[in-house]
Amino acid sequence: MKSKLESQTIKLQSKLSKKVISKNCLPKKIKIVCGIDVSYKEKMAFCTAIILDINNLNIQETIRFSMKISYPYIPGLFMLRESEPILQTLKKIKTDFDILLIDGHGRLHPRFCGLACYIGIKMNKSTIGVAKKILCGRTKSDSTVEYKGKILGFELKNNKKKIYVSVGHKINLKSAVNIVKQLILEKKWYPEPLRLADSDSKNFRKQYLHKKITH
Repeated sequence: MKSKLESQTIKLQSKLSKKVISKNCLPKKIKIVCGIDVSYKEKMAFCTAIILDINNLNIQETIRFSMKISYPYIPGLFMLRESEPILQTLKKIKTDFDILLIDGHGRLHPRFCGLACYIGIKMNKSTIGVAKKILCGRTKSDSTVEYKGKILGFELKNNKKKIYVSVGHKINLKSAVNIVKQLILEKKWYPEPLRLADSDSKNFRKQYLHKKITH
């Protein structure tokens, strides 16, 4: 039995899916990219945003934010749990960025509106969803992912590991895939802004818990 909040969120996803822009609204030359990720412990969320120069991958800014979480992980309703720490962290960024990478699905979602779509619409930013596990659909021979007769994602395989790229907002799938490919370093499998954000959020969590124990 779904809670009232879950039912409301499902309705919101369906409504917002119609507002997702699946065409490029990017500058001619992308210069600054942001990756953001969240780790969890003891009902706390630890979020890190990493802003990189796409040409040399030098870090321009690192933002951290922590808060108590209100919701458990529910497949298909990831935005309930993760959107608030992400949005609060993004508000603190001083460096303007051209594109945002989210650790989660975009259009490749049962209601065509995953976390990356929601954040993209809320921030009015070009956004790409990059997920480690598939939520819906089937991968075709050309690596595209089809769901309900629509091509909504692309499977990238590096070092025997797979990631699933999809449109978040204000970008098309081809551009999203090309940008993610560009950001995966040799012998790596995950785009560098998200890899660094993931690593830093875990370090942030570790430091917080260590400080809590020692105090």
